[in-house]
Amino acid sequence: MNVSCNPKYRFATSTIVESAADIRKRLEQNWIQYLKSNAARLSMDSIDGSSPPAVFVGRYGYPKVSVGPMIPPVHGDTMIMDRTELWTGKSLEEIANYRLSLVRGFKPVRINEVSGRYIEDLQEMAMSSAPAESEAVLEKRPLADSNLENEVHLNTEVAPFGPSAPLKSFKTSSPSADNRIEKMYYDGDMKASDAVIRLYEKGVESSQIHRVLSMGMLGLKKNRKLVPTRWSISAADDMISENLVKQLSDNAEITSFEVRQYSHLANYYSIILIPDSVWNFEMIETWFSANGGSVVASDFEDARGLDHYPSIAGAYFAARLAVAEHLAKRGRKAVALVLRDIHPEYVMPVGVWQIRQGVREAMKNASANFDSMQKALQFACSSLSISNSEVMRKSRIYQNRKTQTRITDFW
Repeated sequence: MNVSCNPKYRFATSTIVESAADIRKRLEQNWIQYLKSNAARLSMDSIDGSSPPAVFVGRYGYPKVSVGPMIPPVHGDTMIMDRTELWTGKSLEEIANYRLSLVRGFKPVRINEVSGRYIEDLQEMAMSSAPAESEAVLEKRPLADSNLENEVHLNTEVAPFGPSAPLKSFKTSSPSADNRIEKMYYDGDMKASDAVIRLYEKGVESSQIHRVLSMGMLGLKKNRKLVPTRWSISAADDMISENLVKQLSDNAEITSFEVRQYSHLANYYSIILIPDSVWNFEMIETWFSANGGSVVASDFEDARGLDHYPSIAGAYFAARLAVAEHLAKRGRKAVALVLRDIHPEYVMPVGVWQIRQGVREAMKNASANFDSMQKALQFACSSLSISNSEVMRKSRIYQNRKTQTRITDFW
């Protein structure tokens, strides 16, 4: 759905066009410089380094997918290269550099092949609590042409990935396994959803949970399968947040309309918590283009849960997790409306982790409190480019509150 932009955004269009172009140019220059600096290593048919640890399961060709380690051509503490929880406050260039620094080796594997030396080595690495010394022998060199400006083009339309090549062999030496993960790995009688929730409750970070779920390391032994990395992220966020939402029902309601905000990576968040005894959740995303146009997408669920796969995909589950997590920690319940503005300076998608972390950061901030939905919306939209009138037209939560009278309204 196309909407007109807030005037304060339109006035800055020319500056934003230049800014987005400059960011894209810097990203490409950094990519070329990285490849030049590491050309000797990347022009070999093998690579060794300290994997953060990081593994990747592709989705193309499913149910036969590309699976393999991601290894930087450096040794030492590389954990930050794949630990998204550590990326809050980092620039788009820094995050792209982390991703692009990882060389991805891969082999085609059927999703039900969760044993055997190759997969078990990857699973061992996935359980590691620290960077794992790794070596991969490749079928071809990740980088073949020294004329990098002509050979290499950085595609900013997709999430960043470093050089890749098919694997001949792979070996790793993981220093130690996270015993919380190891325990779930060897428990072949627990359902995957229960294992994911258990790991979350034990304080295992989302990025680690996604990794081991993707490598087919959780769930009933007979049912274990490799899960494409992108799918594993949404699945885990969905499982965890659904469980948290169930726990909210016995909590006390919040007593005012609360608005919290946060911005990073040209993504702007306003989260409105609304006093109510019955869970509802909605997320509205607005993508703004450099020429001043915009597109709005949204998804909504009531107390019965989501009845469709969200049009905004994994962003929905990531935001729901962060909001439900906040309410569970407070011992409160509420209806939640998440507003997300995405501006042109966000020139490269870096993954739904930034939605999860962005909403988490917003929920850490002090709230602005109001006595009505209209006032809360007006404040929430004051720092966004979408107008509060457009949100009122689009929001199922707002429309439902207009047409439904709550019992408490009579008291």
